[in-house]
Amino acid sequence: MKLSYLITFFLFIIITNSFGAGSSGSDTKSSYDKAVKFIEVAKKNEKKEKNEKAIKNYKKALKLLIESNNKKPNNADTLNYLGFTSRKLGDYNAGEKYYLQGLALEPKHNGINEYLGELYVATNRIDLAKERLKVLETCNCEEYAELNDIIMGIKKSKY
Repeated sequence: MKLSYLITFFLFIIITNSFGAGSSGSDTKSSYDKAVKFIEVAKKNEKKEKNEKAIKNYKKALKLLIESNNKKPNNADTLNYLGFTSRKLGDYNAGEKYYLQGLALEPKHNGINEYLGELYVATNRIDLAKERLKVLETCNCEEYAELNDIIMGIKKSKY
């Protein structure tokens, strides 16, 4: 008799954990995925020159990215966006720190190299920006073109 109760109890626990007891299932996106959505909206706001809305969305994204980084540290994509949102919010020191952590993990990460280069342009360190561009020169990617345009002064970076 006791064995059947134990089996029933363990089956209940397994089934409950498998289906996420109490969860509606609608909140399945990770903090990282949610942050990326806020970043996309913020970029659109910037293009429309709705800077206050952009800043609010970058702040929301940053909070979610910090949460994501705490749960799953050492992810170059998360560190890239942590650097990006920090830079967009004017915190160049934190942005640079996150970018460099990401490059330590993935030295050829296109996004990090582009955005770190943009940070270097914004902080008047053009030689360092050109180093990032050199890393990207063989990627045949939009990140190279974007950073090259910014370094050449063809395109202005807002932050």
